[in-house]
Parts: sequence; structure tokens; C-alpha cells
Amino acid sequence: MNQVNPKALLHSKWTKVDVRNKEKHFAVIDVTFDENQRVTECIIEAVISGNEYSINWRDLKSPSNWKIGWQ
Repeated sequence: MNQVNPKALLHSKWTKVDVRNKEKHFAVIDVTFDENQRVTECIIEAVISGNEYSINWRDLKSPSNWKIGWQ
């Protein structure tokens, strides 16, 4: 399991294991917290295309889907 700290998500870099549309490398560009400091929204951006996606930040914990850093 990947160790993911919600407060350190912003600007973190990730590599998608299952590559689609040649989008392999991503960076977290926006993280929104609620009043209890829980993540309500996490936006990632594909480096090659610039496409943005809203994801559940907990999905980043799965090493079968994501690797920490750009690899």
C-alpha cells in the first residue's frame, strides 16, 4: 500500500500503472478540504496532455493502480 498523507497531496507526482491515451504521468494540482480537514476533492493533471481528472484520493494508495513519483 502506498503511504499517502492528505496534507502532502498537493503537487505530488504519480505514475499510472494501467496507461490509457498515453497518459502515464500525473501531478496533483488541486486538493480541497472541508471544515474538518478531510479531503473533499482531488484533481490530477496528465503531464503529456494537460487533461484534468477528479479522483478519489484514496485510490492513490493502491500500488496495483498507482506508483509514487514518475517512473
